[in-house]
Formats: sequence, structure tokens, C-alpha cells
Amino acid sequence: MEMENVESSNLAAVGYDEDSSTMQVEFNNGSIYQYFDVPEHVFEELRDADSVGRYFNANVKGVYRYSRV
Repeated sequence: MEMENVESSNLAAVGYDEDSSTMQVEFNNGSIYQYFDVPEHVFEELRDADSVGRYFNANVKGVYRYSRV
């Protein structure tokens, strides 16, 4: 999955797989998580948000199933 760096105090990079609707998030501490059944527009809004961390906490964390990679 191709990852894009983001400016955030908590997140380092994000990526998205259209075929499986899976979003991958790499945190600044090096941990990587995959979030499942994420609509593409949520990934795009996260990537483009003024505050990536705030968007993640409000719209992804606790909303989608996830697994640590």
C-alpha cells in the first residue's frame, strides 16, 4: 500500500487500498494500524484535513474495525 506522509503530532503517514476499503495509518511512534471498511472519502478528508490528528480522533478512532500490523 502506498503511504503518504502527513503533518501531524501523532500520525506520520496514511495510505488507502480502494479494492478492500482499507486505510493504513502509521503513527509517529512507529506503530502501524489498518482500519477496515473505510469509505474513500474518509481517507481523502483525513489526508487533506487542516488537523489530521483531530480528524482521525473524531471520525476514525472508535468508528472502524482495526488491526495492528
